[in-house]
Amino acid sequence: MSIRALTRSAALALVVAAALVATWVSLPIEVWYRDGRPTRFGRITNRAMGRFAAIGVPSFGMVSLEVPGWKSGRTHATVLVLLRFEGREYLVSMLGESAAWVRNVRAAGGAAVLRHGAAHPVLLVEVPTAERPPILRAYLEVAPGGRPHIPVDRNASVSAFEPVAAEYPVFRVEPRP
Repeated sequence: MSIRALTRSAALALVVAAALVATWVSLPIEVWYRDGRPTRFGRITNRAMGRFAAIGVPSFGMVSLEVPGWKSGRTHATVLVLLRFEGREYLVSMLGESAAWVRNVRAAGGAAVLRHGAAHPVLLVEVPTAERPPILRAYLEVAPGGRPHIPVDRNASVSAFEPVAAEYPVFRVEPRP
């Protein structure tokens, strides 16, 4: 295959991917989540995005979090946005305290694996409520999917996030020895 044909194929793939992403982000939130839980469509697409993130496909900051289930002990994978903020990395629960991955991380004492290409054993350290507001604001800047779930405008002041900070767990990502 010639360089010209490869370039043409790559350009076409990029256009198709951009169209899919544009369509995807314009879908109403009810397609993805109802009552704070993913719908069947949401679970299927989250699983697919988790696989793409796990193998290292460019995925807009998404990673696959692997953690043992608090009850079953079986490893569960969840796709999340990895936030880089002030020189550190964070994971935010856009669904709040009710997210299963939050319960699993707490039960595992923070021990987890992040995948984006390679597997990275990590320790997730819960951020105190008082330190969450600027992190939540930064999260909404990079995670459009989180905006409908956190009831504060992404352009609001940091102080506007204080009343809801306790409802949305935030974990700092640390390397695990």
